Amino acid sequence: MSDNNQEYKRPQQSQGQRRGPGGFGGTGMMLPPEKAKDFKKTLRRLIGYLRPKQMQLLVVLITAILSTVFSIFSPKLMGRATTKLFEGAFARIQGVPGAAIDFGYINEILLILGGLYLLSALFSYMQQYVMAGVAQSVVFDMREQINSKLERLPLKYFDSRTHGEILSRATNDVDNISTTLQQSLTQLITSVITIIGIIIMMLTISPWLTLITIITLPLSFVAIIGITKRSQTYFVSQQKSLGQLNGHVEEMYTGHRIVKAFGREKESLRDFDRINEQLYDSGWRSQFMSGIIMPLMMFIGNLGYVLVCVVGGIFVTKKMIEVGDIQAFIQYSRQFMMPITQTANIANIIQSTIASAERVFELLDEEEEVAETAAAAAGKTGHPAKGAVEFSHVKFGYKEDAILIEDMNIKVKPGQTIAIVGPTGAGKTTLINLLMRFYELSGGQILIDGVDITDMKRSELRARFGMVLQDTWLFNGTIRDNIAYGREGATEADVVRAAKAAHADHFIRTLPMGYNTVLNEEASNISQGQKQLLTIARAILADPSILILDEATSSVDTRTEVQIQKAMNSLMEGRTSFVIAHRLSTIRDADLILVMNHGTVIEQGSHEELLAQGGFYAELYNSQFSGEELSNAV
Repeated sequence: MSDNNQEYKRPQQSQGQRRGPGGFGGTGMMLPPEKAKDFKKTLRRLIGYLRPKQMQLLVVLITAILSTVFSIFSPKLMGRATTKLFEGAFARIQGVPGAAIDFGYINEILLILGGLYLLSALFSYMQQYVMAGVAQSVVFDMREQINSKLERLPLKYFDSRTHGEILSRATNDVDNISTTLQQSLTQLITSVITIIGIIIMMLTISPWLTLITIITLPLSFVAIIGITKRSQTYFVSQQKSLGQLNGHVEEMYTGHRIVKAFGREKESLRDFDRINEQLYDSGWRSQFMSGIIMPLMMFIGNLGYVLVCVVGGIFVTKKMIEVGDIQAFIQYSRQFMMPITQTANIANIIQSTIASAERVFELLDEEEEVAETAAAAAGKTGHPAKGAVEFSHVKFGYKEDAILIEDMNIKVKPGQTIAIVGPTGAGKTTLINLLMRFYELSGGQILIDGVDITDMKRSELRARFGMVLQDTWLFNGTIRDNIAYGREGATEADVVRAAKAAHADHFIRTLPMGYNTVLNEEASNISQGQKQLLTIARAILADPSILILDEATSSVDTRTEVQIQKAMNSLMEGRTSFVIAHRLSTIRDADLILVMNHGTVIEQGSHEELLAQGGFYAELYNSQFSGEELSNAV
């Protein structure tokens, strides 16, 4: 069938791979986030998935607040222990009678601290546990919707897009949403609460010291923004080179036989070295620029600590605050930058996630197949399958302003063999797509056994067809499973009977595991001819009333072709058959030959009739026949 959707696609990076070396919590740079076209609309729609989980999200929020509060309150308590320790030690140094360190009070504080840390860890665990359930539930629903949607999309959607693009939306984008909901969202909540909590705790110690700490923030932001602008270029270049390298390695690996056959190993290595050097250069520069941020932030932070210590020391001498408060404040100021950096990183990640969600929603909003008619939905079209087919004034175009088939009229009797011939792009595959209702007609109708195909359920319509294509499709599984795929509930005897009818039983039994032989991912552990025999056996098992054969012998040797032709003759016996033919010598005995060009049937008749007309078919046949004679003579 149509192979337009086989266009090569470079491997795509998942959104999760776009995070910089600092991750969520570090200060590493990130790649420029992919932006959504309509951020607010997509965000509202994504939030719609979370609305049924309001109670769980409330639990997440409460546990996040409790976990953060218990964690934030700890430095304040440690400051009190430090103050008590300092007061006792200072009194003893001054020789105050009976002065001693109150270890009982300090032990109490240590026990309280242990309890606070334990509670903080417990609530943090609860937060992650509940949020994991919410995230997986949302993604589960989303994947269900995507899978259901893909089943309802027309063939034109898949023909107009590469497999890589569709898979990226169904896997990478959904995984990105899952990761953000489960990790980034909880970190964002925790970071915001931590920032607010730390500011409150610092204000309770000293508003002046809090002001000094906050003043250093603009300086940090200016430094980050300055480095970011320079480093983003290098990160983009790094990802571009990485994509090129991955693509080159994949091409060279999948096509290694061709590379060796044409002696292009050195050229391949030169290309690899060139791309690898570009990746090294951009990677080194991006990581270097990213690495500057940490020492720069530490330098600015240390300036703030020096100011806090100096001013705090003055406040202690004036009895404005306790010495333990200085220690607690320094801890808070050290913790202050981390959630701010996390929030900035997560904001970029969320932006990329919304872009991923938008791509998923675009898929979910795609136009679906035309709905079944009332007759089809009511299941009133179940007529006995004979195999009569009629095209009545059929009109079709892939686009409304570009009609491919104008007025096609064909009548096929049950059991007839119809050959469809013509040059590449003539519309042969289009005819089959219309017959199986992969595409909807622009006008006219197609009747099968006197019933309009639009009045049949698609499943009922397609159950009447069996297909043997030039490109065999076998999945990773046993030979038995691949043949049994033709009919649900097929028994062992049914499978063997079909294999014998397809002349495949003999070669199957010569394999070490027989019918239990497992075919690998590309079924490369059997020959092309053997693959074709298995697809014929599968079609025989399906027992269809109408067959579609797309040049099933074009890619095999002459001896194998004879075997396949025998199998196909068994399959075609008593069935209406549509044969897409490229070698005209194989369809001389067809009851009706349709000659197509530019989407139109320009000639039709038997082999002898068409030759007698001396038209397009005769010219095509004679050119092939002369070519075969010349080939045999040589």
